[in-house]
Amino acid sequence: MQRRFNPLEADARWQAVWDGKQTFKASDTSDKPRSYVLEMFPYPSGRIHIGHVRNYSMGDVLARFRRMTGHEVLHPMGWDAFGMPAENAAMEKKVHPGDWTRSNIATMRAQLKKLGFALDWSRELATCEPDYYGQEQALFLDMMEAGLVYRKESAVNWDPVDMTVLANEQVIDGKGWRSGAPVEKRKLSQWFLKITQFADDLLSGLKGLDQWPEKVRLMQENWIGKSVGLQFRFALDVPVDGISDLEVFSTRPDTIFGASFAAIAADHPLALALEARDAALAAFAEECRHSGTAAAEIETQEKKGYDTGLSVIHPFTGRKLPLFVANFVLMDYGTGAVMAVPGHDQRDLDFARKYMLPVERVVAADGDEAKGIGDEAYAGPGRLVNSDFLNGMSIDEAKAEVIRRAEEGGWGTGTTVFRLRDWGVSRQRYWGTPIPVIHCEACGVVGVPKDQLPVVLPEDVSFDIPGNPLDRHPTWKHVDCPKCGKAARRETDTLDTFADSSWYFIRFASQPKDKPFDRETVEKWLPVGQYIGGVEHAILHLLYARFWTRALEHMGQIGFTEPFTGLFTQGMVTHETYKSPQGGWLAPQDVARQGDKLVMVEGGAPVTVGRVEKMSKSKKNVVDPDDIIAQYGADAVRWFMLSDSPPERDLPWTESGIEGSWRFINRLWRLFGEADKAAEGEDKGLDRKLHQTIDGIARDIEALSFNKAVAKIYELANAVEKAKPSASRSAAIRALALLVAPMTPHLAEEAWADMGEQGLIADAAWPAVDPALLVEDEVTIACQVMGKLRDTITVPKGTSKDELEKLALAAPNVVRILDGATPKKVIVVPDRLVNLVV
Repeated sequence: MQRRFNPLEADARWQAVWDGKQTFKASDTSDKPRSYVLEMFPYPSGRIHIGHVRNYSMGDVLARFRRMTGHEVLHPMGWDAFGMPAENAAMEKKVHPGDWTRSNIATMRAQLKKLGFALDWSRELATCEPDYYGQEQALFLDMMEAGLVYRKESAVNWDPVDMTVLANEQVIDGKGWRSGAPVEKRKLSQWFLKITQFADDLLSGLKGLDQWPEKVRLMQENWIGKSVGLQFRFALDVPVDGISDLEVFSTRPDTIFGASFAAIAADHPLALALEARDAALAAFAEECRHSGTAAAEIETQEKKGYDTGLSVIHPFTGRKLPLFVANFVLMDYGTGAVMAVPGHDQRDLDFARKYMLPVERVVAADGDEAKGIGDEAYAGPGRLVNSDFLNGMSIDEAKAEVIRRAEEGGWGTGTTVFRLRDWGVSRQRYWGTPIPVIHCEACGVVGVPKDQLPVVLPEDVSFDIPGNPLDRHPTWKHVDCPKCGKAARRETDTLDTFADSSWYFIRFASQPKDKPFDRETVEKWLPVGQYIGGVEHAILHLLYARFWTRALEHMGQIGFTEPFTGLFTQGMVTHETYKSPQGGWLAPQDVARQGDKLVMVEGGAPVTVGRVEKMSKSKKNVVDPDDIIAQYGADAVRWFMLSDSPPERDLPWTESGIEGSWRFINRLWRLFGEADKAAEGEDKGLDRKLHQTIDGIARDIEALSFNKAVAKIYELANAVEKAKPSASRSAAIRALALLVAPMTPHLAEEAWADMGEQGLIADAAWPAVDPALLVEDEVTIACQVMGKLRDTITVPKGTSKDELEKLALAAPNVVRILDGATPKKVIVVPDRLVNLVV
């Protein structure tokens, strides 16, 4: 065995062997227990980054370990390949989105293969290919038939420059995230999926996901947002165009005596009726329509209102409450009208202070009954005050009493509502799955017949003009109606790319050409046993995937409702940031160490070291995996990704860290060269250490505690290095190769072959554990003099008190301290300590 490990040769050799033998191809017909390990598939942005490497290294360790423990493992890879970045590239680089995307996929696939991941590449898919999105279109049509799809006019964020709908998350400070143009609110006919039909089930299903992080379950619970409240009607003091009352919903009916005004959305029917006769109100409403609909933006924007001159009548007191049109009330949320209680809602309080409206405290914590409301609304617990017949009640008691009286009086009803809204899936852009419907003047909306799927995107499109190229394509959208044969037009909206990632894990398991999947095959693999990805996907992606799975179960296409049994959210990889004297960001490769200082490689100017932050292209603190692999090999990179931090926490990337990993790879390599099959003799202590390590690492990997498994490998390697030559030591070295195989597979394969073992270590079994060796049969006894530790002795477990006393008195340090004196008293605690009193 060479003294120094050559990673580049080993990496290339074993990757070629695995590829040639299709070592990691999963069998649908195997009778082994099945294990489906999946990391969230990447967007093909151009190159993988170290964050990808950490994510996939974790999944790879688990997948390889599961193979070694006798499982048939499905560990696939694909590409979340539709989306706006490709269209942006088309506009900026004058390339076709498909060419840009497929070129990036080829680059990133090659990078992933360099890392030696145990992936089943035979199942690779890309969501931008017709054989994938055509099956998604078929599922969309199934959902239409099942009543889970509808079309309605809806308020959207509209970017007037890019001429597209923006998701709330793409509206930054009221402007389009790409164009920077002020976003407008527009009414557009949009396609929706009925996720709200499953709201209660999505919420209750979280209770069974005990292998998910609690924080993710809580985030989804809050997003779904189940509330029990009061739906009721305020009478208007003056009817308008036949409208005599205003319907509102409140989750806090207990605070009804603190109501000081009511507010409606600019698009509320009452506001529209008033606009027709009030030019100033019409101008204010138009201003409201130019603000975004993102919840975060609504919370932080200046609260503005227009006094309509109308009032609503308080149902208990008969007081008149002024009615405003307000920019923080949206027609798409609830009834488009709110009862405003400034004392207990910050948004209402900000508005009330601005327009000099009354603010009354009606809920008080103990001892705060007389305390007024300052700059912050009170949203905490307490009892009702200043609330007539509700005074002294708890919040829940008061809620129930108001609902009871409203129902008794016929002006309101107790109602359960959800914060969750139906999923708007229409996007006015080219690079996405075409929505498979046809619009016919005679027949209305007609689904594309399944035998005409996929509806394929046209290749000859132009991005010279903003907006959706499908809408202005000269031929693609013109088609005959499949029902009546008359001239009709295709839908030019494409699906939200979250739809593509809502079922890809099912398609990985089964990829027939004539349908989205085969149920029998899918149910052999799913639900996914272990899903790994970033916490940033905790809500939308994971919630949409849970909905899509429920929709398929609802339609009778699968027999389970939860897509992922286990979920793990890994931390990010971070790096120092660097700036030049001029204030520009510097990449790590532009910086060199000069003594205790960092300087620029070119010119030697001093570098300012900034915070350790998430790697990002904008701050240039990105490390390219290819450069690191070329220098240290794949295994050193993988080892570092697994070793330094708990996997759920952020991992700071450091040069010293990767160098330390490289040194340990070489330590192992030298150690593997010392395996001697002819060695004789036992080392019971080493045998016990080995079996405890095998057992402990298995538990750690199953728990995804990779850093703990790494620590145990360090300990075992240290013990083996210190041990004298013996059959036990040689056996431990061979076992050590198996233990590191999931983490450093190229090194392990190379060592396995050099040791003369048969077959691939990737196909070898995890070392068996002798249960008898997991039990400690020796203990370390503390030898104390006057309560202070002076020495230790190692003895068989269960050694008698007399024997312990005799051995303690003979311990060298104890003999020195006593200096011939005889103890007055000897206290012996079996298997723990001996204390000598002198």
